[in-house]
Amino acid sequence: MQKQKLRSPALVLASTSRYRRELLERLHLPFDTASPDVDETPLADETAAQTSLRLAIAKAVALASRFPDALLIGSDQVALLDGVQLGKPGTHERAVAQLKAMRGRTIEFHTAVALHNAASGRTQTHTDVTRVTMRDADDATIERYLLKEQPYDCAGSAKTEGLGIALIAAIESTDPAAIIGLPLIALIDMLAEEGVAIL
Repeated sequence: MQKQKLRSPALVLASTSRYRRELLERLHLPFDTASPDVDETPLADETAAQTSLRLAIAKAVALASRFPDALLIGSDQVALLDGVQLGKPGTHERAVAQLKAMRGRTIEFHTAVALHNAASGRTQTHTDVTRVTMRDADDATIERYLLKEQPYDCAGSAKTEGLGIALIAAIESTDPAAIIGLPLIALIDMLAEEGVAIL
């Protein structure tokens, strides 16, 4: 496979998620995106934190041969309710089921980020935990929300940065970007360790 050349600094987001791309754009750094092509199926007896961290690392490292001189950013998020991992619903019916199960409850979102230096082989990691308490929304409210926003590609079936905030009673987090999919505060520290300054 032909190796791709990047502008300087060589920064690659190992994701095709528009949410993560929009978050990384906030840092005003030049970067490219690429699909890491990683199987995101949780392993047996794996905790949500372990799943998100393993996948974040796997996504970053998966691109090392394609971008041998780059800093590679991998991230993954797993929602957890009553010890059960909630994935992206994919369909309207699954999203309805998720939101009904979550109403009036607190869900944990484990969002991991990994920064892999392909040249040195060094990988830095961080996992953020965000606790989201949902309102006790009725069935009609859930249906109206889903028809308006169609968040079928979001773990937990609600976009906090959009109309999904109307379904939420409280959010506890050390990084507001983490719930959207990329913990920027931790990533800024990691980039600084690699000599990349934001300001």
